[in-house]
Amino acid sequence: MNWLRSLHHFLPQDRFIRNIGWMGLSELGIRLSRLVATVILARLLSPQDYGLAAIVLTTHEFIRVFTRNGIGDKLVQADAAEIEDLCKTAYSLNWLLGLGLFTIQAIGAFAMAALYHNFNLTLPIVLIGCTYLIYPLGMVQTALVRRENRLNVFSLTNLAQVVADNVLTGAFALLGMGMWAIVLPKLLVAPIWVLMMYRYHTWRPIYGFTLQHWRRILGFGSRILGVEMLNTLRENIDYLLIGRCVGLEPLGVYYFAFNAGLGISLSAVNAMGVSMYSDFCDVRTHPVQLRARFVRNLKTISKVIIPLVLLQSSLAPVYVPLVFGAKWVERGAVPILILICLSALSRPFANAAAMLFRAVGSPEIDLRWNLCFTGALVVGILSGTLYGILGVAIAVMAVHLLLQPLYTVWAARRMLVPTWKEVL
Repeated sequence: MNWLRSLHHFLPQDRFIRNIGWMGLSELGIRLSRLVATVILARLLSPQDYGLAAIVLTTHEFIRVFTRNGIGDKLVQADAAEIEDLCKTAYSLNWLLGLGLFTIQAIGAFAMAALYHNFNLTLPIVLIGCTYLIYPLGMVQTALVRRENRLNVFSLTNLAQVVADNVLTGAFALLGMGMWAIVLPKLLVAPIWVLMMYRYHTWRPIYGFTLQHWRRILGFGSRILGVEMLNTLRENIDYLLIGRCVGLEPLGVYYFAFNAGLGISLSAVNAMGVSMYSDFCDVRTHPVQLRARFVRNLKTISKVIIPLVLLQSSLAPVYVPLVFGAKWVERGAVPILILICLSALSRPFANAAAMLFRAVGSPEIDLRWNLCFTGALVVGILSGTLYGILGVAIAVMAVHLLLQPLYTVWAARRMLVPTWKEVL
């Protein structure tokens, strides 16, 4: 880590910008490796391969959402005096959850195979579920790294794992492994996260089972889990509905366009969310500082996300045939890519509002908003399927750009406008 320490001299003093810098360096490496893998996949895999992989990964995502259950977020937010006891309970809870999710996914593999009349889906869904038996070893350390605002460690770990995933994906595609080139690396790289967290954090479990503080952890985390479940539904419902209502081949085109178009922007949004949550938690009991930090962070993400999205959208007709191949232009992927990419303009601002509610201990407000937003998106996507994948892309863009800015403004007014007591 000596080389990481030396970089501190060149990074800004503002911690939020510095954390975005670390996450940005990580994402740059990830994107370069993913670009190579995506180019290889686009040229070697068929839309049918993409469609099968989309079903496998979507099934996994719907179950994996239960790992984003707020347990780690509670450790980030907890007081110093209680953190060690909470860590012991969190470790036990993570193992209970991992075992349960593996069982559910193994059973669900057969249900998905029957639903899509394709039993080639069973084995990959079961194998990718084995990751639930690996990650609990390092989840507490991950939360403590975030609590300590050491996002340099978090970023380096993410970089190492995802680059390995992309390298294996490209290699397996070159070996002619079809959709397995996308699925299998997800299992093979899981131990990297655990090894890196053990390397860079000293916390170790005291082996034994305890649920002493489970009510406090799950009471906070249940609202966050609800939000994450709705996020996962929104991120994947279009795949499932297209696959069922339009067909696997159009799903393959849509899945390619979504990942090629929104991958960079979503990575930036997620990186900013991790940074903002830690940043807001530091001042959650100081309303004046929290207001100032929220406004400052919104200005920062505006300067990053708006130029990024507009540049990528405008260049899509040029780089898609050049980088990924003319077949995707012929299949109509470019307008889909542009529309999905533009939907990212509002996402980081709604994410900032969510992190604000989470930091002040009111995730239930964000949960209620997400219920309404998800309902609107599902209605839009169902209507869009009547007009094919282009209709779905238009619906996704319209719902995001119309509703998310309204939520951001409402959240700021509700949480950050000074009361008369504060003014006087």
